[in-house]
Amino acid sequence: MAGAGSAAVSGAGTPVAGPAGRDLFAEGLLEFLRPAVQQLDSHVHAVRESQVELREQIDNLATELCRINEDQKVALDLDPYVKKLLNARRRVVLVNNILQNAQERLRRLNHSVAKETARRRAMLDSGVYPSGSPSK
Repeated sequence: MAGAGSAAVSGAGTPVAGPAGRDLFAEGLLEFLRPAVQQLDSHVHAVRESQVELREQIDNLATELCRINEDQKVALDLDPYVKKLLNARRRVVLVNNILQNAQERLRRLNHSVAKETARRRAMLDSGVYPSGSPSK
């Protein structure tokens, strides 16, 4: 890997020196990673939807088991199974919350990247090159 002070290389294979080279490299890297981030976001969304469906099915099954337990003439002890279902539901909710937080962080990161890319593009278009680190 080249050091931070080395020049970037343009599409034609010629080196691009200074801040413009770093901006070009950063923009290219962001464009390279954007499809993966979007795919990850769509997969997280699909998993969250399936977890909501699973949670609903667990609730329905627990309700049905309680109803069966009340209707039975013979005393069947279904309470341990209901407890297991409710424990599984709790874990599903926990994983769903973790996924929701990760998806929100990913959304904020994607927004920040788009904002920084637009800012750098505007600077390049205007011919002003920043000497410091990116703005926040």
